Amino acid sequence: MRLSGKPAFITGGNSGIGLPTARSFIQEGAKVAITGRNRETLDEAVNYLGSAVIGLRADVADPDAIEQAVRAAAEALGHLDIVVANAGIAGTTPVGGTTAAQFEQILATNVTGAFLTVQAAAPFLKPGSSVILIGSVHAELGMPGYAAYAASKAGIRAMGRVLGSELSPAGVRVNVVVPGATRTPIWSRLGRGPDALASLEPRMVLAVPTGRISEAEEIAQTILFLASDDATNIQAAEIVVDGGLTGAPAGAPIYRG
Repeated sequence: MRLSGKPAFITGGNSGIGLPTARSFIQEGAKVAITGRNRETLDEAVNYLGSAVIGLRADVADPDAIEQAVRAAAEALGHLDIVVANAGIAGTTPVGGTTAAQFEQILATNVTGAFLTVQAAAPFLKPGSSVILIGSVHAELGMPGYAAYAASKAGIRAMGRVLGSELSPAGVRVNVVVPGATRTPIWSRLGRGPDALASLEPRMVLAVPTGRISEAEEIAQTILFLASDDATNIQAAEIVVDGGLTGAPAGAPIYRG
């Protein structure tokens, strides 16, 4: 198995991309600790994943909480070989309709929270460890109304390179996975209702060369690759999983005759 005996820490492992990532890690032999802000969904995830997982309630935007969660995971698992800074929030922040608190909340969770996660984990990482950050195509798309989210993911992109440089002497790899539109529960949390994805998907896929959005399991498999020894000489890289949206936009269905 690709992660046999490796201890892993995944923030936001109770839902979205984090949950199938935790499942794939466990299937490949890892010992996994996940965090979540919501106790109910965290307990549901632990019940779903089984005895190979530890559930820790923590908000990554809370420095004390994330430090305590990392320490608890490292103590329970012995050390950490893998850290996936997955926890993040989305939200619209249009010009003329956004408070400073709304804008700062997204940055605090998505950027500062990711940094604090890696910082707390660093003392417990052994040479050969892998850190994976989660970016987004929003960093490139210029999508109206998403200034804070786009800025946060552009920050992840830049921070991944800095952390890769900074942690290289310790033998720790830092890479970024950049998902495009992915089938996760986040769509229902954007103020568009529970059927948001169903209504948006037919239009979104017109701009995707492969003609579809990603499944969360596909992102999880990319994270698994970077976490494994199959990626031992990949450092400060970005792997984009968006069906060609940003890399080959002219191949999208909307441009086909």
